Amino acid sequence: MAKVGSYIFNAVRGGAVGTSEALPGISGGTVALIVGLYDKLIGGAGHVVSGLRLAVTDGLRGKGTARAKEEFARADWGVLLPALIGMPVFLVLAMLLIAPVLEEHTQYAYALFFGLVLASLWIPFSAAGLPWRPVHYVVGVVFAVLAFFVMSLPGANLPVNPVVIFFAASVAICALVLPGMSGSFILLTVGLYEPVLQAVREVDVAFILTFAAGAVTGLALFVKLLQYLLDNKRRITLVVLTGIMAGSLRALWPWQNEERDVVPVSDVPLTVGFMVLGFAVVAAVLVWEHRKRLQREREHGHGSALVR
Repeated sequence: MAKVGSYIFNAVRGGAVGTSEALPGISGGTVALIVGLYDKLIGGAGHVVSGLRLAVTDGLRGKGTARAKEEFARADWGVLLPALIGMPVFLVLAMLLIAPVLEEHTQYAYALFFGLVLASLWIPFSAAGLPWRPVHYVVGVVFAVLAFFVMSLPGANLPVNPVVIFFAASVAICALVLPGMSGSFILLTVGLYEPVLQAVREVDVAFILTFAAGAVTGLALFVKLLQYLLDNKRRITLVVLTGIMAGSLRALWPWQNEERDVVPVSDVPLTVGFMVLGFAVVAAVLVWEHRKRLQREREHGHGSALVR
């Protein structure tokens, strides 16, 4: 029963990541950090990509699939499989149900997620190791400025054809594993957000398969790079991710129009209230996780003392 509960919990965690990808400006990578899935997703995806590569190369050389199976086994499937099932299910539901509702209350939705992402900055900031050196702040600010610039770009209207769909999907999917960047926001920037929603609603199989092929290709190429950086250059990588997340707050500024121009503030009390609510939710999760970690450390230390 405990294992079933764990599967359901991981499916819901994956669903939270999938839901975020349907909402422009909300980063799936950021949500993955908050719900504690980020390292599992990056590591697992990296092992799967390596396993597929070994299956092909070793198979062509007649070496069998032993190395590929070993690589696949390194992924934590008890976490990954339920999460990967939850992601597309909640993504489609969010596209059909949540996104239209949020379009009518964009200012409040952006305020809520602005507070959520602002509080989430603590996750990569602290994970990078404290205290930061001056060079880390310089790197973080540079990438924050770059992300701010990207998030300020006006939307384009690219032609909707298979080539554009494929490459747009391959870029947008990278936002799934890059905290601070929103896949839906990227699609919105290139003018494909509405066509994707329409394809899902109308079950346009050709469009969906082309998009899926681009997404799989982009993810396979990008996730190995990110896995390498997190394994070998973890601190500076987390510094960069912190900067990107900070700069991406521009996309969630509540007082902006559809062209992303900043507009005069309005309805300040309720909007700020949603900001505070989003911040408080993440802060509460972080405090809860911190207390659980301290409790585990105390129990582990007590157990070690008993053994001695």
